[in-house]
Amino acid sequence: MLTALLRRKSISQALALSEENGLHRALGRFDLIFLGIGAVIGAGIFVLTGIAAATKAGPALSLSFVVAGLACFFAALVYAELASTVPVSGSAYTYSYVTMGEFIAWIIGWDLILEYGVASAAVAIGWSGYFLQLSTAMGLDLPELLTKAPHEGGWINLPAAGVIMLVTLLLAAGVRQSSRVNNVVVLVKLAVIGLFLLVAAPKVQVGNWQPFFPFGWQGVMGGAALIFFAYIGFDAVSTAAEEARNPQRDLPLGILGSLLFCTVIYIAVAMVLTGAVHYSQLNVSHPVAHALELIGSPAAAGLVSVGAIAGLSSVLLVLLYGQSRIFFAMSRDGLLPAAFSRVHPRTRTPVTTIIATGVVVALVAGLLPIGAVAELVNVGTLAAFMLVSIGVIVLRRTQPELKRPFRTPFMPWTPILAILFCGYLIASLDAVTLLRFVVWMAIGMVLYFCYSVRHSTLGRAAAND
Repeated sequence: MLTALLRRKSISQALALSEENGLHRALGRFDLIFLGIGAVIGAGIFVLTGIAAATKAGPALSLSFVVAGLACFFAALVYAELASTVPVSGSAYTYSYVTMGEFIAWIIGWDLILEYGVASAAVAIGWSGYFLQLSTAMGLDLPELLTKAPHEGGWINLPAAGVIMLVTLLLAAGVRQSSRVNNVVVLVKLAVIGLFLLVAAPKVQVGNWQPFFPFGWQGVMGGAALIFFAYIGFDAVSTAAEEARNPQRDLPLGILGSLLFCTVIYIAVAMVLTGAVHYSQLNVSHPVAHALELIGSPAAAGLVSVGAIAGLSSVLLVLLYGQSRIFFAMSRDGLLPAAFSRVHPRTRTPVTTIIATGVVVALVAGLLPIGAVAELVNVGTLAAFMLVSIGVIVLRRTQPELKRPFRTPFMPWTPILAILFCGYLIASLDAVTLLRFVVWMAIGMVLYFCYSVRHSTLGRAAAND
C-alpha cells in the first residue's frame, strides 16, 4: 500500500499523455494574461472588499491586500517554474503527482476541487447581489423566495444558480470562444474600475481612514486571509497549460503579469473605497456600487453594477474552466471515473465534466451563504500553494538537471517564504472554517481508498508489468 501511495508519474509520462489525449492549443500570451486578470479582478473588488473592510480590517484593508499579494507573489514564482516545466492540465495536482506521488496529488486535487468549485459559488452569489441591485433600480423586483438562500428565508438564490449554468454552456462551446468572450469582458471590467476611481477619488475624506487599524494587526491578517480568495486567478492560468500554444514561454508571463497588475488595482480600489465611505457602511454584497450611491453618484453606481455583472461573469468563466480541467486531469489518471476525461470530438472540450461541474456549483451557489463559502475557499487555496511550494523544492533536489524554461529565483527561500506566508494566513482563519476543511479532506480520503487507489492508471500499469 505504501508503494501505491508514493508512486509518481514521470514528467515524460505526463507530457506523453497530454499529447495523446490532449485539448485544443488555442491560447496565446495575451489570452493567458487576460485569463488571469479575468479571474483575479472580480469578487475581490466587487464583493469581498466591503465585507473585509467592515468586519476584519477597516481602512487597513489596503495593507491586507499587500500581505495577501506578497504571499501570492512568492507562490506565483513557484507556479511559474512548474507550469513551464510541466505544461500539462491539472495545475498543482499534476505538479504534485510528478514530485511527491499519487497520494499527495490526490490530496491537492481534492483540495483544488474545493477551491475552484466553492470559489465559483461565492462569485455567483456576489454576481446575484449586483444583478438584484440593478434590477431593483430598473423597477424589476424579483420574489425574495427566488433570490435568497434557505438560511436567509428564501428557497434558492436563482440568479446565482442561473448565471453558473449560462457560463457552463459557454464553456462547453469551446475554449477559443470562451477566451474571446473573456477578453472583451475584461476590458469592460477595467473600464468600470477606472470609472469608480475617477468618480470616488475626489470624495475621499481623510477622516474616514481614522482609526486606520480599528481591529488591530490581527484584523489586517484576518482581512488578508479573507480577501486571499481574490488572488486565485494566476492558479487558474496554470490549468490552461494544455491549451496554450507556447506554454513554456507564455505561462510564466500569464501568471506573473496578471498577478502584479491586479495587485496594484486592488490596493488603489481599497484605499479609495475606504476613504470615500466609512468602512462600517460597506458590509454589503455590492460595496463598490453601494459606495457610489452613498457619495451621491447613482448614475455611476448603475454603470458600475453593469460592469460588475460583466466582470464577475468572467471570473465565473475562468474558475469553472479551471475546475473542469482539474477533474479532467484526475479522471485521465484514473483517480476519478473515466467519463470526466472524455473530450467532445467537435469542440475538443471535456463537455461531461463541464456540465457536471456547473450543475453541482449552481446548487451550492443557490443554497449557501457567501461568508462561509469564501473562507472555505481560502483555506483550500492556501493549502494548495503550500504543497506546490514544497513540490518545487523536491523537484530541484530529485531532478536538478531538468530543463526549466523559467526558474524560481532565490531558491529555496522563495518557496519557503510562500509556505510561511500561507501558513500564517491559514492560522488567521476562523476555527470553524478549518474544521469544515478537515471534514472535506476526510471525505476525500474515503473516496481515495475506496475508489481511486484501485483504479489509478499508474497502479493498473504496474499490476500488468
